[in-house]
Amino acid sequence: MIELLDFFDNPIVTRVTKLILWVVFIVLIIGFLRKLLKKRISDVSIRYKAQKGVEVFGYLLIGLLILLSFTVENIENYTVIIGLFTAGITFTLQELILSIAGSFYIFFVRVYKPGDRIEINGIKGDVIDIDSIYTTMMEIGEWVSSDNYSGRIVKISNAFVFKGPIKNYSMDFPFVWDELDILITFDSDVELAKKIMLDTATNLLSEYTESYLAKWEEMVAHYYIENARLEPTLALRLTDNWIAINLRYITDYKLRRVTKNNLYYHISQAVLGTYGKVTLASTTLQLLKIPELDVNIKK
Repeated sequence: MIELLDFFDNPIVTRVTKLILWVVFIVLIIGFLRKLLKKRISDVSIRYKAQKGVEVFGYLLIGLLILLSFTVENIENYTVIIGLFTAGITFTLQELILSIAGSFYIFFVRVYKPGDRIEINGIKGDVIDIDSIYTTMMEIGEWVSSDNYSGRIVKISNAFVFKGPIKNYSMDFPFVWDELDILITFDSDVELAKKIMLDTATNLLSEYTESYLAKWEEMVAHYYIENARLEPTLALRLTDNWIAINLRYITDYKLRRVTKNNLYYHISQAVLGTYGKVTLASTTLQLLKIPELDVNIKK
């Protein structure tokens, strides 16, 4: 019992105990303020930013307290103890420390933000929340086709921003290039088919033209990137069975599936309106009748 009292009478132990109590107090205050802001602020965007601001300020205050606690006189008396303690904490909580560092990196460098569509650690989805440890995403893909939600909420450690590439679909240039193939027979009017595809794509995607041209000019001015063709383009490929016409175009990253569906529909309707000048190809199997044999065997 006496040894325990002597232990707590140690000024270093007293200082660490006070620090822990202050940290717990600040964490409780952060939680209280977040709940208060949630009740008082109705706007989702403002509420989210206010809660994150309180959280970031609280963690900065904790870091400042830790720094002030160890920056005192006579620090040489317990430098070794602090060093061993810090090394042990760092090794044990290295993933947590990386996650917290990752949250500051995401916040200040603007790697991504809530509302962005990203792919990180092989998982693709829309970012719906970023806290001090995890990034929360609404997953897309997996067992569903194209860019549809799977319905699963995925939490990814913020430490992954230091461990691999981050693919952002919406930062700076919220458009993506996509492609589709139309297969026509060899006896079709190829020039007419090309005109149908280009005209359809140009008409359907005209609403994006001003937006993606302006965004692309900003990209070229901000990054070291060569200029690219943004209008729809075609490429032909000959196979043993048909002529494949590949259409390449730009679309909004959230409307990729809808855009492709509209293009397929309008192109197919236009092809039907050519009355046989352009025919869509398909894999066919031709069965040949074996000729009858009249065999007369004489005894």
